[in-house]
Amino acid sequence: MIPRYSRPEAVAIWSPETRYRIWFEIEAHAADAMAELGVIPREAARKIWEKGRDAKFDIARIDAIEREVRHDVIAFLTHLAEIVGPEARFVHLGMTSSDVLDTTFAVQLARSADLLLAGLDKLLAALKKRALEHKNTVCVGRSHGIHAEPTTFGLKLAQAYAEFARGRERLVAARKEIATCAISGAVGTFAHVDPRVQAHVAKRMGLAEEPISTQVIPRDRHAMFFATLGVIASSVERLSTEIRHLQRTEVREAEEFFSPGQKGSSAMPHKRNPVLTENLTGLARLVRAFVIPAMENVALWHERDISHSSVERNIGPDATITMDFALNRLAGVIDKLLVYPENMQKNLDQLGGLVFSEDVLLQLAKKGMAREEAYRVVQRNAMKVWETKADYKSLLEADPDVAKLMSKADVAACFDINHHLAQIDTIFRRVFG
Repeated sequence: MIPRYSRPEAVAIWSPETRYRIWFEIEAHAADAMAELGVIPREAARKIWEKGRDAKFDIARIDAIEREVRHDVIAFLTHLAEIVGPEARFVHLGMTSSDVLDTTFAVQLARSADLLLAGLDKLLAALKKRALEHKNTVCVGRSHGIHAEPTTFGLKLAQAYAEFARGRERLVAARKEIATCAISGAVGTFAHVDPRVQAHVAKRMGLAEEPISTQVIPRDRHAMFFATLGVIASSVERLSTEIRHLQRTEVREAEEFFSPGQKGSSAMPHKRNPVLTENLTGLARLVRAFVIPAMENVALWHERDISHSSVERNIGPDATITMDFALNRLAGVIDKLLVYPENMQKNLDQLGGLVFSEDVLLQLAKKGMAREEAYRVVQRNAMKVWETKADYKSLLEADPDVAKLMSKADVAACFDINHHLAQIDTIFRRVFG
């Protein structure tokens, strides 16, 4: 990803320096295991660690070798041999390139997942704090973009909290699924490398053992990981879209923080645009775009091919770096979000009480009127409000069909906002415990 949408911690996981360091550690741990099994001399394993542990791998040198040999792992091993010396002949013994590449990819994805989980925790904390702050801040709910019934801004944020909490659970599961180690040699049969080598490397690298590989780790694992990121990205977009709508001038119930010195338009000095959430909407689309290539990588030829390789070299860093940036940006948006309760009340009152139409409908039905007839009576008065901006309660009080069954006090009781807030605490207990 370009630096504009990247955080250094996420970028570092995918840097050449990190990649080559992980490659070395895998090879060195494998050498340790082979030495324990008597496959190679213990002194050779010791030398490999001694020479390579603090070595600064020359990226330009590795690139130069790769331009000649056209193979990235061989280029690295050639350079490592220049560092280690004669004992390098015991490096990579019985192993294949995918043992190194796939296990490294697992380490990088697991580390990236840890960053993403931290970002989700930050976002969840911000959502919980603001949800509790606005638990009883009344606003109008909307369906199809049209006023529906009263809700609270805290409930909107609590719903987002629950959604991202589910996303976190999915990511924990996806991290576990992706964090496997394969040191099984050509076509995955362990013909030239003892399975105990895989067990040792897996333990040292903080991974589980891949129970069966076909020279490569099965790509259904990776497909699930990137699909999980795609779902989380959709949640990012859903919340961002909500904020964008609420910031519209005609609504203005919530607004991104506008910092001193910030400018919204090169032409119109008055503008305060929802640029952060618009940016997040775009980044979410980008993360979702990586899901299909990850799924298409599952179907490799026979025991392996490298059609997945070019895809993963792009989507591995790009998807995780983008997701990391998005989660941290969204946490900041929620933490600093400006909320305008007075505008929420103004918008709630805009249709003269129409948002209580269901309350009236239910009361007429309870008083004995057939539901279809009650719906007709309530809607008839509601349409007058849309057309004339009359006061809905006054229209209902004057309606003879309503008056037959309901007193003015009965009608007034239907306009009690507290009825819509009665279960807020129950919902919050379900979400937050």
